[in-house]
Amino acid sequence: MGKTAARIGGDRQLFVDDRLVERMDGVELALHSPESAGAVLTLDRPWEGVTCDYHTVFEDDGVFRMYYRGSSHEGYAIAALLEPGEEAAPVHHENICYAESADGITWTRPSLGLIEFDGSKDNNIVWLDEEGDTTDLVPFVDGNPDAKPAERYKGIVWKGSRVFAVASPDAVTWRFMREEPILTEGPFDSQNVPFWDPWKQEYAIFTRGKIGTGGSFGGGYRWIRRASSPDFLNWSRLELIDAGDTPREHLYTNGTTPYRRAPGVYLAFPRRFCPDRKPREDSPWMGTSDSVFMSSRDGLHWDRRFMESLMRPGIGARNWTSRNNLLSNGIVETGENELSMYALRHRDFPSVHFERVAWRKDGFVSASAGYNGGELTTRPLAFEGRELELNYSTSAVGSIRVELQDADGRAIPGFGLADHPEMFGDEVAGVTRWNGGGDVSALSGRAVRLRFEIRDADVYSFRFRG
Repeated sequence: MGKTAARIGGDRQLFVDDRLVERMDGVELALHSPESAGAVLTLDRPWEGVTCDYHTVFEDDGVFRMYYRGSSHEGYAIAALLEPGEEAAPVHHENICYAESADGITWTRPSLGLIEFDGSKDNNIVWLDEEGDTTDLVPFVDGNPDAKPAERYKGIVWKGSRVFAVASPDAVTWRFMREEPILTEGPFDSQNVPFWDPWKQEYAIFTRGKIGTGGSFGGGYRWIRRASSPDFLNWSRLELIDAGDTPREHLYTNGTTPYRRAPGVYLAFPRRFCPDRKPREDSPWMGTSDSVFMSSRDGLHWDRRFMESLMRPGIGARNWTSRNNLLSNGIVETGENELSMYALRHRDFPSVHFERVAWRKDGFVSASAGYNGGELTTRPLAFEGRELELNYSTSAVGSIRVELQDADGRAIPGFGLADHPEMFGDEVAGVTRWNGGGDVSALSGRAVRLRFEIRDADVYSFRFRG
């Protein structure tokens, strides 16, 4: 066995891929769907509409901020599903709306008094182009330590085949950073996602692109491209991401984010579009959509082993129109053990709304074994810390035990499976202990392997802490 150790320090490690996995026997990496936490915002204001979507969410010094497209065009509503008296909002220019929350659970629309709509500024609009062709503001908090106060918030809007940079000092009043676009190689006709990359210390953007042949998008498939920038104004050439030899599918959006609980890990939540499926004979449009999951360690090469849906359309015919079920750009912590995103539901109908969906922290993927149990052994790694923390869940009869091995796979005395009492329960930050205690600091910096014995249980993440 190779003895070169991956240096993980005290960083949290996820099982979204097999980067640290040497072998698995009776264990598999399992994708977990979120649980619904109910509707949080019904998009029924005149300046919103049945085709609202492209929502971005982030937490900012105790304030949760949401931006979304206010949009009402003909949509793809199925007439037979409309209730008597239901009417869509009148067609209007697209705008960008803003909502906020103290906890990510209860949301309000502040009356900002910034932009007039239908003769009044009593609304929550932060962006409106009267010409109707610069839309889809996608903002973020700029983590660049050199960012100017007047540009603490940055973002992009797109106009046809061009993307423009915008900035704000307060998250609600926005201006162009310059008149010229920052990207001109279209297509950009979806939610394009910029952010400050905390690990590469540069700006990144993930945009719409096209790949392959034979698809229904100009002879190819909707896909994702990446570019980077040192200053948010001058960008590298857009490059198609690489998802290996996975089947070609239309990825309508990307929802890419650096997952800050696990440094070096990028997650993406694309909306997958199926243009050739018609959910009902009375539907005026073709197409269905759901959301999928993938991960990366560099932002360019992506692990897409999970081809199944992360979030299905679910029960209810109003979730089966063609551009439904988009997950928010952004993940927020809404509890001690909880992460939330926000799903678009009932698009094209007057009941269109955002639904909060929740996972346990790190709960997107686990190393999972059934009742008969199994084992997972890592590659050699070098950690820093005093104790081993596990994010895990077992059944009432399930269990987890952990063995620390040397680089050659031999159990380290005092840290073998026989020295580890069965661990059972459900904890996001459970501490592993052997019969001699939980202090592993004597092994810090050495090349070691972790051997997990898992029975009717899931391990979502681990880290060495202290």
